Amino acid sequence: MRHSPRYLMEDPDEVRRLVERHPWATFVSATSAGLVASHYPVLLDDSGPELAILSHFGRPDDELHELGQHQVLVIVQGPHDYVSPSWYAPGEVIPTWNHVTAHLYGTPVLLDEKENYAVLARLTDHFERHHPGGRSLADDEARTRRVARGTVGLRMRVDRFDARAKLSQDKPAATRADVIAHLAGTNPALADEMRRHPGADA
Repeated sequence: MRHSPRYLMEDPDEVRRLVERHPWATFVSATSAGLVASHYPVLLDDSGPELAILSHFGRPDDELHELGQHQVLVIVQGPHDYVSPSWYAPGEVIPTWNHVTAHLYGTPVLLDEKENYAVLARLTDHFERHHPGGRSLADDEARTRRVARGTVGLRMRVDRFDARAKLSQDKPAATRADVIAHLAGTNPALADEMRRHPGADA
C-alpha cells in the first residue's frame, strides 16, 4: 500500500479490532504456478499474546496455494467508500476513497483433523451466536465431521502487518465533519471510523 505516514495503523490492537469486525479475508499466494487468491473467513487466535489468525481452506484450494510451504498475504478490508469533492468547500474538485485496510503476512501452519474441526466449530459458533435459533456443528457431529474432511484448517502467526486507516486526516476539521455527516446515513461504519481517527488538527 502507498506509504503515507499520517494514515499508518501501527497498533496491533487496532488490527485485531479490524479482523474481529471484518472477518471476510482475501488470501494471496505466490506459488510455483503463479499468483493464486481465495476468500475465507478468519478469526483471531487468542490462545497467546501474539497476533495470529485461524481459518480453513476448502480442498483443493490448499494445494493450489501450496499452503504451508511459503508466506501468504492476507488482506482484511474494513469499511470504505468514495468521498466526493462536492462535500468539500467550493472550488475543490479532487475526490478520494476512504478505507481501513490491513495486509497480514505469515506462513500458515496446517492443522490436523481434530484441530481443524475445532476451528470450524468455533467459526460456526462465532457467526451463529447472533441468530435466533443458531445452529452448531455439534447438532449433527457425525455428519459435520465427515463434511469437515473436505477442508484444511490453518493457524497463521502474523510475522508483520501493513495497515492503513485513510480517513480524511489531511482535511480541516470542518471538512471532516461534513464528510462524516454525508457518510453517516449511507455508510455509518465508515463514519464511525472517521470519528475514531481524528485529523491532525484535532
